[in-house]
Amino acid sequence: MRLKQHIPFLQWLKEYQLSWLKNDLFAGITIGVILIPQGISYAIIAGLPPIYGLYTALIPQVVYAFLGTSRQLAIGPAAMDSLIVASGIATLATIGSEHFIVLAILLAFMVGFFQVIFGIFRMGFLVNFLSKPVISGFTSGSAIIIGMNQIGNLLGVEINRSNQLQELIKAVFNEFNNMHLYSALIGIISILLVVGIKKLNNRIPAALIAVILSILVVYMFDLDGKGVVILGEIPAGLPQFIIPVFDTDLMQEISGLALTLALIGFMEAISIAKSIESKHNSYRVDANKELIALGFGNMVGSLFQTYPATAGFARSAVNDQSGAKTPLSSLFAAMVIALSLLFLTPAFFYLPKAVLAGIIIVAAYGLLDFSMPKKILTYNIRDLIILNSTLMVTIFVGIKEGIMFGIILSLVMLIYKTTKPHIAVLGNVPGTHFYRNVRRFKDVIVHKEILIIRFDAQLYFANTQYFKDKLKEFSSEKGNDLRLLVIDGESLNALDSSAIYALEEIHDYFTAKGITIVFSGLKGPVRDTLVKSKLMKKIRYDHCFMSIQEAVDCYKENCFELPKRYSYQEYTKQSNR
Repeated sequence: MRLKQHIPFLQWLKEYQLSWLKNDLFAGITIGVILIPQGISYAIIAGLPPIYGLYTALIPQVVYAFLGTSRQLAIGPAAMDSLIVASGIATLATIGSEHFIVLAILLAFMVGFFQVIFGIFRMGFLVNFLSKPVISGFTSGSAIIIGMNQIGNLLGVEINRSNQLQELIKAVFNEFNNMHLYSALIGIISILLVVGIKKLNNRIPAALIAVILSILVVYMFDLDGKGVVILGEIPAGLPQFIIPVFDTDLMQEISGLALTLALIGFMEAISIAKSIESKHNSYRVDANKELIALGFGNMVGSLFQTYPATAGFARSAVNDQSGAKTPLSSLFAAMVIALSLLFLTPAFFYLPKAVLAGIIIVAAYGLLDFSMPKKILTYNIRDLIILNSTLMVTIFVGIKEGIMFGIILSLVMLIYKTTKPHIAVLGNVPGTHFYRNVRRFKDVIVHKEILIIRFDAQLYFANTQYFKDKLKEFSSEKGNDLRLLVIDGESLNALDSSAIYALEEIHDYFTAKGITIVFSGLKGPVRDTLVKSKLMKKIRYDHCFMSIQEAVDCYKENCFELPKRYSYQEYTKQSNR
């Protein structure tokens, strides 16, 4: 039983129904034919020979089929990850060189190693540091760079790769007059063909159709002899078992890149897996098991010459729409790739690079996120700034710089926001025991001798000074009439040492001025900290209430000088010391 829990393959195999076989077979063949042009195209983005894209489309998805918890996720090379591979390794080796290939394979192993470690120690939460605005800005920026890097192949001119938009625009402008007409026509027609077929039916392998037709056209009309650049020979055969070069210095150099790819690859996979899971009730996706499955896929893959792999949204969606019931569809897809490697690689000899460029440009366009900026413009300018800043740094400075800048900016803005959180003065809603913000509701009842404060954030070292300043500001507005300060603790989830010192200072300050300070609605963890810090002895339990109304009623009846009647002491005094 425990073994089945750790190996998802055993679970779905036990539940397998023969009637599912047709669905898995059809879905697997569909994904297999989609992965052939994708593997070749994405390897080019990664700066690797096309064959490595097919290797990456083969091995990791076989491993994932046995270990993954999603039953429709399609694993293989991905556009954004391929670009990160190229941009990261290009600083250490010449693109396409043997050393570059060695580093890409070693990178796959290290990405997998990090993912497995994260999964074992249940560290999937780390992906939460990649906020939605950062992901959107980085993805859109990467898509622009991916597309722009293919303009040269599309137009049939030589343009050096770059991760900076301004350099690419300059290069395209300088080479535009040298455009090769046949290459440009083939590339543009392939784009129109792929887009048209996708609009007609997303389940049709549009890219493969464009590849087959272009190969036939180039071969029949001898276009390679007229200047159309073709792919040329692709080695045939399955990938060989080769242990990566485990050089300590090289591993240190690419460790940061590997960590980045491990998190981004997992983020892509888990977000796709969760979106597909929502359509099915037969299984649940486990984030930490997903990390382990992806990790072993990359580690085992690196032994067979793959570069980092993850899930692809388009092919996973097609897999689901094609009726895939279990990861057996991935095994069928792998068989299609394997057969292609064994027998069909010569067929790609006449494949024009302009068509691959067109396929990549269409895929890159699909990565552009237009909806999120429109949405957050209406309600969160801070997130819009993060999104656009990440986008700008990604396209004008670099890929790695973009993702790191986005993460750091998100954390800085989050910390800044928590230093000055929302704080409200409350008044009584007429005829009820409810209290609301006096700035939002003008008809609430406010007693001149009572100040009720709600602090809408965790109280910790970064905002204690702001908290103290606002309390003194609001109390000075009340003037000499103030007799009771009520701090609503419903929004306080925890207290650190700075918060304890701040509360003690506040208590002493208001007590010295003859103002009674009480608390309402304190949560268990907050009570625990107050008791352990000995501050509760100064505050006193009879100054802690279940609700604001209870505190106000107690003040009106002068219950502080009488035996305790208003608070349910068994609840206000409880703490786990």
